[in-house]
Amino acid sequence: MGEKRELTGREDAERMTTFMQRLLEDVSTLERMLREDRIESGVYRIGAELEYLLVHDACRPSPINLQVLKALDDDHFTTELARFNVELNLDPLSLEGTCLSQLHGQLKHYTDKLRRASAGFDTEVVLAGILPTLRLQDLDEDSMTPLPRYHALNRAINGLRGRAFELRIHGADELMIRHDTVMLEACNTSFQIHLQVDPHRFAPFYNAAQAIAGPTLAAAANSPLLFGRRLWRETRIAVFQQAVDTRTSSYYLQDTSSRVHFGRRWVRESALELFQEDIARFRVLLGTDKLPESPSESLKAGRVPQLRALQLHNSTVYRWNRPCYGISDGKPHLRIENRIFPAGPTLLDQVANAAFWFGLVHGLVAEVGDVAEHQAFTDARANFLAAARQGLGAQFAWLGGRVVPAKELILDNLLPMARRGLAELELDPGDVDRYLGVIEARVSTGRTGAHWSLESLDRMGGKGTLSQKLNALTASAIPNQIADIPVHEWPLARLDAVASSSKHAYARIEQIMTTDVVTITKDEIVDLVGQIMSWHNIRYVPVVDYEGHLEGLVSHRGILRYLTRGDRLPNETVAAIMHREEVVTVAPETLTLDALALMRECRVGCLPVVKNNVLVGIVSERNFMTIAGQLLEEKLREPSPSEERVRQVSAEGPRLPAELGPPL
Repeated sequence: MGEKRELTGREDAERMTTFMQRLLEDVSTLERMLREDRIESGVYRIGAELEYLLVHDACRPSPINLQVLKALDDDHFTTELARFNVELNLDPLSLEGTCLSQLHGQLKHYTDKLRRASAGFDTEVVLAGILPTLRLQDLDEDSMTPLPRYHALNRAINGLRGRAFELRIHGADELMIRHDTVMLEACNTSFQIHLQVDPHRFAPFYNAAQAIAGPTLAAAANSPLLFGRRLWRETRIAVFQQAVDTRTSSYYLQDTSSRVHFGRRWVRESALELFQEDIARFRVLLGTDKLPESPSESLKAGRVPQLRALQLHNSTVYRWNRPCYGISDGKPHLRIENRIFPAGPTLLDQVANAAFWFGLVHGLVAEVGDVAEHQAFTDARANFLAAARQGLGAQFAWLGGRVVPAKELILDNLLPMARRGLAELELDPGDVDRYLGVIEARVSTGRTGAHWSLESLDRMGGKGTLSQKLNALTASAIPNQIADIPVHEWPLARLDAVASSSKHAYARIEQIMTTDVVTITKDEIVDLVGQIMSWHNIRYVPVVDYEGHLEGLVSHRGILRYLTRGDRLPNETVAAIMHREEVVTVAPETLTLDALALMRECRVGCLPVVKNNVLVGIVSERNFMTIAGQLLEEKLREPSPSEERVRQVSAEGPRLPAELGPPL
C-alpha cells in the first residue's frame, strides 16, 4: 500500500496507469469467474477483526503499538493508522455448531495475550468505539504509525481534498473542527465481522445486510462522545464518513458519495455491480508496481487469480457493508465485511452483536427472500442514520412500510428471526441462547455502551472536571472488560475510579485544564470584557482570532487599571489593554508540577494552553485549588494506621493468648 522510495511525477503517473489497467483486468477476470462458476459456493465461513486502544496509567493514548507488536511476535496482530491502536485478525471459522463460542474463545485468547504484552510497557488495553479520553492533539502526524503505507494514504487523500479536513457533527453538543491530516479517522475503533456467501446468492444476502444495518447498530451503539462532546449514539459513523471524504465543497450540490458510504441502491444480481460502481466513482488512491502475474494468465494456467489490484482499490473505498474477494484454503470466495459495529464494550457483547447479525442475515433471506422486493432502499439508509444518531431511541421504517420503535422491532420481530436463522444453520442451541440473550437483556434494559457512558456522566453531575469524568469512564470500563461482564450489567462509572491513581490523574495539564473557555477578539470593546468577567466570575479572558489562534490575554487587573485611567477613550477596544508578547503559555502535555512552578516563577495567575498556537484550554489558580481540595478529601478518607488496625481486629474477632486455650 505504499512505496518506500519517492517517485517522480512521471514515474508515479506511469505506475498509476499500469495499476488502473490491471484493475480493469481484475474486474473482467472476476466477471469471467462468476460466469464460469469458479468461485467457491455451498460454504459459509465467518471471520472477525478487532481494533484495540492502548492507554497508559492516566487512561490517555499510549503511542507504542510497534513496541507491543514486537513483543507479541504474532502474525494475528498488525498495526493500525494510529500509534495507539493495534488490530487483531482472527482465523476463519465454519458457520456451524459451536462457532460462536469458538469465536469468543479466539477473541479472549488473543486479547489476554495482548494485555500481557502491553503490561510490560505499563499500558492497558481498552475496547471502545471512540476512546473517551482522546484529544485532538493526540491526532497529529507524529501519532501516525511510521510506516510508508499510512503516509502514502495521507498524502493521497490530502491531494484529492486540497484543503484541511473538516469535522462537523451536531448532537446534544456541537463539534466543529479543522485538521491537517487523515488522522481524524484514528478516532474510530471497530469490530468488523465477515460472512462468506455463495456468489450466485450474493445479492439477497448483501441486501439483507443492508436492511438490518440500522436495527443491529442501534443495539450495539458504543461511541457517544468525542473530545468530551455528547454527539451521536454511534459517533463513529459521522466521524469516519467525514474523515476520509475527498470531495471538495464544489461537489456538494452534485449527487456524489463520500468514500465512506452506505450505498446508493440495492444489488440486483452480483457483487460485480459494487466493485464496478466503486471503480467508476472513486479515484485510485494507492497504486503499486509490485503486482502478481496477470489474472487471465493465472486462469489459463489453472491457478487462482489473486486480483491484488482489485483488493487494494477496494480497501480504500469504505462501504459500511463492503464486498470482498479473497482466497481461503486455495479457493476463491466472496464475502460481506460488516464495518458497522464499534469495538466493545466487552468481548461477550461483541460476539453477541455478531450472533445477532449472522442470524438476521440468514433469517431475513430465509423468510422474505430478497428484501429489495419488500423495502425501499432509502428506508434502509435512513434507518442506518437514525440508529447512528439515536441508538435504541430511533424509529425504523420496516417491511411493509410500517414505522416501529427500535426496541419493539428488535424484541418482537428481529430477535425471533435471528434465532430461527441460527437454528436453520444448526448452531449450538446453548450458544444461541447465551449470545442472543445478551442482546435481549441489553435492549430490554436500554443499557447499550452509549447509554452507560452518558448516564454515568449525568450521575457524576458537577463534581470534577470534564477530563476527570472522561478518565473515570475509561478507568471504570477496564475491569468490566477484563471480567467480560456484558455492559447491561455494569455499575455506573464513578469519579473515585481514578482516585487510587490520583498522581496519574493529575499528571499533565491536559488532565486538569478548563476546555470550556470564554474568549474574545481584540476588536471587541473593553466594556464587554468587563461584563463577561462579571457574568462568568472569571479573572482572565484569552484573546483569539477567528481561527482560534491565541493573540493575547486580558486580566481583571488590566480591566481595573483601564477603569482608573483618566485618559481612557469611549468604546476602546481590547487591543489597547490586552497582554501580548508577555503572555506565558504551556502545551497540553506539560507536566502539572512544571506548570505550577512556571506560574510561581513568572508570577502569573493563569496559563493559556496552546497547541500549534491554537488555544485548547486554560489553567488557573482555581484549577490547582480544586485539585488540592480533591486530594485532601481523598487523604482524609483514608484510615489512619491505628484505625486500620482496629478494622482488622474487628473483622478477625477477639484472639486469646494461646496458653488460655480456645474460647468457650
